[in-house]
Parts: sequence; structure tokens; C-alpha cells
Amino acid sequence: MHFIEKCGFFPQAFSNQESIYLYLWHSLCNQYFMKHFYLVFFFFVCSLGFAQSSQAGSDIDGFKLYPNPVTYGKVYIETAQNAPKKILIFDVLGTQVLQTTILGRELNLSNLDKGVYILRVFEQNKVATRKLIIK
Repeated sequence: MHFIEKCGFFPQAFSNQESIYLYLWHSLCNQYFMKHFYLVFFFFVCSLGFAQSSQAGSDIDGFKLYPNPVTYGKVYIETAQNAPKKILIFDVLGTQVLQTTILGRELNLSNLDKGVYILRVFEQNKVATRKLIIK
């Protein structure tokens, strides 16, 4: 008795060779279907990952950062609401090098070395991310 007959995939009316062909065809169709299913599922997950809400987490209204590049150790951050801002600065390796909160516009960066940084500014429920160069 063959494996196919033991598993009961096909009726006993088929010969052993026909049963094997039907079993192989069935397996190939399932593999074909599963490959496409995985591909569609992958694209679905990617599209959810890159989708963003139009309101929450969007860029801060009226955001201005100057001077950039920074030459005298101070940078000014202006926004339309001028609310308190949480500031995070990361180096090019992704290590956080500064975290502070400012109430006005001026941010002192004199303790940072020359280089390229990523600046993230949080104001209320919005975020702005910019490249910051210190010379």
C-alpha cells in the first residue's frame, strides 16, 4: 500500500501511478498558491508599515531651523505655535547624543563635536526630523 493510499487523499478507483500523478499535481498547485499567498501577504504588511496617518506624527507647522550648518554653537528652532519642544539629537550611527526640552527658540550645541547629526523635534503631537551639520 502506497503513502497516498494510506493518507486517503484520493479514492481507491485510481491506479497507483495515477494516484502519484494526482498527488504531485496537487502538491505543486499548493506550492504555487502558497508562494503567491506569501508574496501578497508580504506586500500587504509592507504597505501597512509605510502607511502614515495624515494628522498624527506629521511635520510641525511653520518649522524653521537656522543656521544650518551651525558655526557658533547655537541653532534656532521656530514653529508656528512656539510651544515647548522636546529635542533629540543622534549621531550618524544612531546613538542619542543629546536630549533636552526648550521653551523658546534657542538651542545650545556648543558641547557637540563637529559633524553630521539627525535632529528630531517633538512639539505637541507632531514631529520634525532634519539633518543638522555642526562646523
